[in-house]
Amino acid sequence: MKPLPEKLYFRTNELAKAFNVNTSLIRFWEKEFDFLLKPKKNAKGERLYTSKDVENLKIIFHLVKDNGYTLDGAKKKLRSDRQKIKRNLSLIDRLERVKSELKKIRENL
Repeated sequence: MKPLPEKLYFRTNELAKAFNVNTSLIRFWEKEFDFLLKPKKNAKGERLYTSKDVENLKIIFHLVKDNGYTLDGAKKKLRSDRQKIKRNLSLIDRLERVKSELKKIRENL
């Protein structure tokens, strides 16, 4: 996932670019995981996702795209082990940052 700027709200197209997916997939996941994703809508009807929604999208992406869960499997996992998944994803993010820093150090040698 590409890093996102610090903002209160994100539009669907910003998230789609960050996750490198189509906007329709973000909207589809919103319907499928309505117990997790609850974007607000502005006067134009555009979806506005909070940072909490972005974190939940990261979890969904991790389960479905990275680990190959079916949508039903991902829903069951989220309902039963959400905190464990968050901890694991947080650990993976930290390891990715360390990996990136090590690559930069190696390039500078």
